[in-house]
Amino acid sequence: MEHAEIILKQICIMGLYMAAGFFLYRKKLITQDGSRSFAHLLLYLILPCVVLQSFHIERTPEKIQALLISLAAAIAALTLSIVVSIFVFRKCSIDCFGSSFSNAGFMGFPLITAVLGNETIFYAAGFVAFLNVLQATIGQYILSGNRKLCSLKTIFTNPLVLSMAVGLLLFFTGLNIPNIGMSCISSLANMNAPLAMMVLGVYLAQSDLKSVFTSKRLYWVSCVRLVIISLLTIPLLRVIAGNRQEIVIALAIACCTPVGGNVAVYAQKLDLDYVYAVRLICLSTILSIITIPFILYLL
Repeated sequence: MEHAEIILKQICIMGLYMAAGFFLYRKKLITQDGSRSFAHLLLYLILPCVVLQSFHIERTPEKIQALLISLAAAIAALTLSIVVSIFVFRKCSIDCFGSSFSNAGFMGFPLITAVLGNETIFYAAGFVAFLNVLQATIGQYILSGNRKLCSLKTIFTNPLVLSMAVGLLLFFTGLNIPNIGMSCISSLANMNAPLAMMVLGVYLAQSDLKSVFTSKRLYWVSCVRLVIISLLTIPLLRVIAGNRQEIVIALAIACCTPVGGNVAVYAQKLDLDYVYAVRLICLSTILSIITIPFILYLL
């Protein structure tokens, strides 16, 4: 019951942020061009700060070992998710992207903290970092079919890839960002959830709300994202993490969260049907009230 209350609280917070964006767009205080600018702000500044903040922790031998295990498990879990999604939704790019990538940051982090404690966020930091990197590279290729978005030059000049490289460098060398710099990064990272959800609210204001609950296709994509991929991921995590139960649970929670908000952000960036993407996000988030406690029960 406690876990369900946490999930409901996060969805309520998300709904309030989205409602703000919805209201501002309907009152013509935010335009489509304005929402596109916000999306670019998220992709090129705020999300890199989220990645950097994830790796800004004290280095110990135990944490280095846990990081390596959690990174290996995260890569395996994300690879599985992408492969399953491509197999099932190879004819629809938005469905494939949405099924592949979860909302592990905004929905996952609070749940992990509530279930396991603040220290265990570290186990999912690599997952969220890789998730953002893969969305920016392979995810954009899935959506556009443009191989140039996966070129080495594109990958190594991507702000999310660069921020992850810097984060790993800082962690393994023990170097610290000065307090004033870290304070700035943390403040920007904290803007992620509110700004991302407000952008989705703007998208939702352009959508037919009735169609969110009447599309069988949306239910099928949500089922793959929330149930099928989650159930396939749990035994994989157990094989890699062994008896490190906290790593298994933290990453399982990150994997079983609903469709991530970036599917709409990237869809708009690439001039695709981002309104449909918003409908997918909304329905999968609502259905996750049921599915996430079910997955936690299995664990």
